[in-house]
Amino acid sequence: MSNIHEEMMRKAIVLAEGNLKTLYGGPFGCVIVKNGKIIASAANSVNKDNDPTAHAEVNAIRLACKNLKQADLKGAILYTSAEPCPMCLSAIYWANITEVYYGNTRTDADWAGFGDEFIYEELKLPIAERKLSFKRILPAESIISFEKYHELDEQEKAKIKNGSL
Repeated sequence: MSNIHEEMMRKAIVLAEGNLKTLYGGPFGCVIVKNGKIIASAANSVNKDNDPTAHAEVNAIRLACKNLKQADLKGAILYTSAEPCPMCLSAIYWANITEVYYGNTRTDADWAGFGDEFIYEELKLPIAERKLSFKRILPAESIISFEKYHELDEQEKAKIKNGSL
């Protein structure tokens, strides 16, 4: 492993440890690098922002996209102090990041009191069997926006998908 990866991971760890002093959120930090340069770094700010989605990875992805003025982070590398939770993992996929380095595992997070195994288990179940109640309503009205999107030309679709409007 090259020293750059270790250097970036140490930056994520410093963010995580710093969060213990502020109590802004859990001990999680994230750094995103593209073309050898840090484009964003963030810590968990769930408590500060009163936002359950304000995990370090999501915060860093939002900031990176804002800094680059695009929603696609293809070619970026994400360094995070802990294996991403299901929400963060989804955000990483949606941002098109294809390389992730992490410190702590899901098991380590569970041991520390930040377990999310229940979410992984729920996702394996059919929607009707999950603890969270799902009910489909207004499908005929809901489909209209998808139909309108489907009618767009490929260039317009690409702008929407790539976040380059």
